[in-house]
Amino acid sequence: MRSAAADRPSSLVDMHTGRSLMPSPARQARTSINCSLAGRICRNLRLHPEQLSCTISDTRTSNLRYTGDWLNPRGDNWSTLSERLRGTPALHQCLDLLLETRSLNSIRRIGIPLLSSELLPDEPVQTRGYDRAFWLAYLSNAMATLANGMMVRYSDFVDMIGGDEQQLGLIVGVGMIGSIIIRVAQGEAIDRIGSARVWFWSVVVYTFSLLLHLSISSATTPGVFLVRALMQASLAGFFGASITFVSLRVPPKRMAEIVGALGTSGFLGLMIGPLISDWLGSGELTQEQMVQRMFWTAAALALASAIATWFAVQGAVLPVRHARPPLLSVIRQYHPLMISMTAAVMGAGFAIPATFLRPFAIEAHLSHVGVFFVIYAMTGFGARLASRSLFERYGNRPWIVVGLTLLSISYLCYVPVTNTWHLIAPAALAGMAHALLFPSIMSAGTAVFPRRYLGVATSLILAMFDVGTFISAPIIGIFLRYAKPETPYAYQLMFAGVAAVFAVVTILFICSSAGHARHAEE
Repeated sequence: MRSAAADRPSSLVDMHTGRSLMPSPARQARTSINCSLAGRICRNLRLHPEQLSCTISDTRTSNLRYTGDWLNPRGDNWSTLSERLRGTPALHQCLDLLLETRSLNSIRRIGIPLLSSELLPDEPVQTRGYDRAFWLAYLSNAMATLANGMMVRYSDFVDMIGGDEQQLGLIVGVGMIGSIIIRVAQGEAIDRIGSARVWFWSVVVYTFSLLLHLSISSATTPGVFLVRALMQASLAGFFGASITFVSLRVPPKRMAEIVGALGTSGFLGLMIGPLISDWLGSGELTQEQMVQRMFWTAAALALASAIATWFAVQGAVLPVRHARPPLLSVIRQYHPLMISMTAAVMGAGFAIPATFLRPFAIEAHLSHVGVFFVIYAMTGFGARLASRSLFERYGNRPWIVVGLTLLSISYLCYVPVTNTWHLIAPAALAGMAHALLFPSIMSAGTAVFPRRYLGVATSLILAMFDVGTFISAPIIGIFLRYAKPETPYAYQLMFAGVAAVFAVVTILFICSSAGHARHAEE
């Protein structure tokens, strides 16, 4: 009968250099565990101990590399590898041994011959989340949101090329078609070619789409709709891929937290971007000069975002191609209907001020709208930080209800606005609603999808945000076009009507079972 000692490797050998690595006395206990583990792996694989080599190290590394015929686990997402090893019981049992001894941080490399590259996992390592890649993503998101925040004066661009509120609503609404269409393809692309590639190229295209606006001279030509659609589609790709990128780096239960943390950078962009646009519009520049500088400045910020993205995705592991069911069957099987409706309401709720607040301010003789976005962003930033751990503690459903309620009330607060400072109340309520709704809806909506379809799930929920904008912007634009000649309270009626619709959706959500903690089986 063989002893356990006989099954252990005779020495610890670095697979690359062939040098023997003897552990220090301080690491003797951990080394003993790992040597025993190596012996058990040898037995399961029917390998001679000398065929197995490992290096003892406490170093945390970021992903799983494939070198020749060796698979080198370095703290990777083991659930993905486990799924692919189910058809090979011996290898799967070895993986269980690794998990059993909690040696993910103490074994730097375990070389197992004859494993093909088909066993490579397609997800990045699950870390604590707040590493170098996250903070580069944070910077990239802040720059892109800052550029997008400057588009609060997009109505000035439409006015410059000869459009009114109705045309503004049509341009924004039709532009959302591009965003919605690209979201469907984008989710599949993220899961197939990786969120890193989609993220980088989306922000590059977004930069060019901003500059293409400078070539548009009419509000009725197809070009303005195409350019707006390109801008929205690339922005959709940017946010969807960046959210997926950071979400895959933490366990599913922490998704709301990490998405919320990333989203705080967006509040900074929303706060500063409109101020830059207001500053450009408050000088002695003509409308045309102001619009040109707005787009050039936004493009420069988007370029800075692209640079940050480039550094963030360095070393990202590309997903391995494998058989996947048709996209429509995945959506039909896992699509959360009520969460999607809630996401559409949220999208409309946040897009309406960004699109129509500027024309409303002109109608109400308000000096500027920058104060609204400053209060909105500051309140949202504070609420996001305060609520960061509450989603994991109490679940997503309570915060969706609170967020929808605050959003409905915020629209009622627009009705009595007669001066700039009256915008503080709706801005504060909308900021808190945004802080609660976005991470909770994203987490609840994607939780029902298996982890391997996270790209599709994220893109689907983000697409529903765009659907809300696509439906609401043209309707509101047409309503204002015909209501303004009939009554001086057209905007007030619009805000009250939107609040009523949001209240109805809130009641429907409360009566449903949507948002309860439930994760799909892998």
